[in-house]
Amino acid sequence: MIDAEISETVIFYDTDCGGVVSNIAYLRYVEKARTALFAALGMPAAGMMDTGLFLAVVRTEIDYRAPARLGDEIRVVASLVAVEKVRATCAFRLSATAPGGEARPVAAATQIVALVQLPEGRPRRMPSEWLRLTE
Repeated sequence: MIDAEISETVIFYDTDCGGVVSNIAYLRYVEKARTALFAALGMPAAGMMDTGLFLAVVRTEIDYRAPARLGDEIRVVASLVAVEKVRATCAFRLSATAPGGEARPVAAATQIVALVQLPEGRPRRMPSEWLRLTE
């Protein structure tokens, strides 16, 4: 299995007026981790522009477990967990570490993506080598 990881510090625009990370920020963290995961799988964003093959998000689910706060370090680990003919499932584990503290789980997410040829918008088969990664 291939994983990718990103981390960043929670800054003011990621939070609400109480200093708690807003739900839209979690989606941004997941998007950054997914981009890193598919780059590790041989599909960097710039390459998608060259080929016209894009991974389109079909579904996102996020389960919030505990609040992350202003100043925390957010770590997201992204994994490719299932591959079918024209779609794949990615899992994300999000943890937060307060300055001087220990990491704690804050959210888990799942995304389903489809491989699409643009500009036609036609689905394409997932790369065969990805099928072997999740068997």
